[in-house]
Amino acid sequence: MRSSQSLATAALLSSTLAQFVPAPTDLIEKLGYANVSVRYKEVPTGICELDPNVKSYSGYADIAEDQHIFWWFFEARNQDPTTAPLTVWINGGPGSSSMIGLFQELGPCGVGPDMKPFNNPYSWSNASNMLFIDEPSTVGMSYSIPVPAYKDDDGYLVQLPNATCPEYAEAYGTCGTYSKPLIQSVPNKTEDAASGMWKTLQGFMGAFPEYSRNGFSFTTESYGGHYAPVFNAYILDQNAKNITGAHHINLENVLIGNGWFDPLVQYEAYYKFASGGNTYDYMPYNASVLAEWHNNLYGEGNCLDRTLDCRDTGSNAVCAAADDFCATKVEYPYDIYSGRDEYDMRYLTPDPFPYSYYVEYLNTPEVQKAIGAFQNFSESSRTVSTAFGNTGDDDRESGTIEACRKLLDAGVQVMLYYGDADYNCNWLGGEEVARLINATGYSEAGFVNISTSDNKVHGQARQSGLFSFLRIYESGHEVPFYQPLAALEIFQRALNQSDIATGQICVKDEAGYKTVGTPTSDYREGNATMQFEVTPSNATYNVELDVPDAVPTWAAGIGKRGLNDKRELKQARSFLGRPKRSMGGKRPA
Repeated sequence: MRSSQSLATAALLSSTLAQFVPAPTDLIEKLGYANVSVRYKEVPTGICELDPNVKSYSGYADIAEDQHIFWWFFEARNQDPTTAPLTVWINGGPGSSSMIGLFQELGPCGVGPDMKPFNNPYSWSNASNMLFIDEPSTVGMSYSIPVPAYKDDDGYLVQLPNATCPEYAEAYGTCGTYSKPLIQSVPNKTEDAASGMWKTLQGFMGAFPEYSRNGFSFTTESYGGHYAPVFNAYILDQNAKNITGAHHINLENVLIGNGWFDPLVQYEAYYKFASGGNTYDYMPYNASVLAEWHNNLYGEGNCLDRTLDCRDTGSNAVCAAADDFCATKVEYPYDIYSGRDEYDMRYLTPDPFPYSYYVEYLNTPEVQKAIGAFQNFSESSRTVSTAFGNTGDDDRESGTIEACRKLLDAGVQVMLYYGDADYNCNWLGGEEVARLINATGYSEAGFVNISTSDNKVHGQARQSGLFSFLRIYESGHEVPFYQPLAALEIFQRALNQSDIATGQICVKDEAGYKTVGTPTSDYREGNATMQFEVTPSNATYNVELDVPDAVPTWAAGIGKRGLNDKRELKQARSFLGRPKRSMGGKRPA
């Protein structure tokens, strides 16, 4: 995802407790499927999962000589984990850590300002075994070659001669152990990253076959709109090869939140969303600004033409230049003229939601030892974001639409869900992507309200068979943070392959199932939850009222949840090598 504040601030926040990390010596090693070695340990109760009866493991899949992929697994809470389904979660970026999803959205815990984990009653592990993966290497806790280094004010990693922090580096407060920034050692296109994900899954499933017996689901957000279709089409291709020693992955469901798919669609959606298409009655731009914005997008030789040139030529240089132009001249005017958060338009920047105390927590020696970390934690890998930026991957469609069709043809459920307050990967673009996928019967389906156990309408769904598009009200980019109950119940319905609107109909057994409703989703929230002053950094988010609490409510527990500092990704808006769709992560869920 894209970020909005200085790399200097990001460095200080993300490395408050940075230190040189000793290599763990207590990891268990197993050989997984496809000859992929896995090293892991059981994580003590209380590091994240607070229930002593629910096990957690973390470790690495060694998919290549200098590619060691970190994963963190949690058993299903409410069923036998040896018969529960297995669900993977990854964040986007490219280069964003999946610890964003774990700690800010849908994992078993969050972290409060006291640096202690608190229970998340809406964890998706309530319904499934959950596997969070930091990919590719150098992202989050994944590593290539650990080296002593520090990060300067521009976000560059500067290697040190040894594990001591010299005076010239102390001022940055970022000395520690990091992955050597070898651009050539990481993937630089979506398609090239697919094999690493497949190998990681092969390693984990071989090391833990007891957790891999039932169906498999793939969940993601943001740049996951690139990752998920391409990665999972690759999984289908690998299954078809019947590779000796490899495991047939029983892929059933692919869920993508606020995904970035086709740049031609999403860049156009920026202008439409800002110029009156959002549903919060916010359009502060004067006629001159809108005219310039329109020309930057549609004018001859500008964003759409450059993106078409990228598509026609396939040139790395052409695609990278097109992406930089479109990001600067079509996406960024929103930041310049509104001063609002790209990931939740209801908030002025700096926006304290979702909470980011977990970044500091993961950089404490106690936690690093408990999870077997080889390096300090960062929310985003500049190495990966730069590699992808050099090829202009963000400005490529990468076959995402066709890959979604391929998944549907293979009987895999595909769900696109979008928080409607997100500008960065906004729902207007997602709605158009759903139309372009053109699943059988989708054009005849209509929008209907989503029913949930709290009797509150959190959004609408449009569904035909195993394909659905969801608009979620009062939600930014990271939907499970803002609407945790609805997100969990929607996830449970997807696992059961029930209809998303009610959960009462088994759609795979109901031939020709379609929602019957309006052709468009017309509900408008208006200004009721828009914030017109900067929200205090210690604010908590009230998930019942969809606004900040007047007084922080940490002592009251998770019912009104919140953390303060913005994720590193959101504080790293540099137009050189910035993560694209992270927060999940486009340029930061």
